[in-house]
Amino acid sequence: MPDMSFSTRERPDNAAAKDRIARVERATKETTIAVEINLDGSGKSDIQTGVPFFDHMLQAFANHSLIDVSIHASGDTEIDCHHTVEDTAIVLGQAINDALGEKRGITRFGSASVPMDETLCEAVVDLSGRPYFVMRGEPDNILTSIIGGHYATVINQHFFETLSYHARINLHLICHHGRDPHHITEAEFKAVARAIRAAATKDPRQAGVPSTKGAL
Repeated sequence: MPDMSFSTRERPDNAAAKDRIARVERATKETTIAVEINLDGSGKSDIQTGVPFFDHMLQAFANHSLIDVSIHASGDTEIDCHHTVEDTAIVLGQAINDALGEKRGITRFGSASVPMDETLCEAVVDLSGRPYFVMRGEPDNILTSIIGGHYATVINQHFFETLSYHARINLHLICHHGRDPHHITEAEFKAVARAIRAAATKDPRQAGVPSTKGAL
């Protein structure tokens, strides 16, 4: 079946080249997604996906990454939330990749461990330009739990895998221990946000691209 999607990527007209801002839109027969981000923001968010718990997680992602995030999504949630969650990951990932630009002066690597009551999750990120994803440690009840009557936590792994591929980052995500699916999911989102924040932060000692290749 042919891909019926289209996407547009552009910087707002008033954005200077040095600004790490991106806007990406994508529309298919299943979803319509518009994402705008500012990597050097303060964590402001305007999130509307039609999936309440997912909105909560994306707000947490913005708050802990300090990325200003606007996401407006509509999709076939009457069928399932899967398409909306997956396609939001695609577009958010593309926006992160676009906003990073040539990656001059970035720290590149970042890691964060986030506890939430009985849960401890860890994320490690390399903004390498080479997408790769590893996830381990989620308990088996993640495969069958539904939060708020609409968000199936089985999609956590797929969301982060899709995000890492389209952001072109290497992401390792580990749940060291946890019991409550809400706590696990929230700790994962916050850990990934904090790791990306650390990796995308400008290093005043790094004048160019932090790679022996000269490009990322």
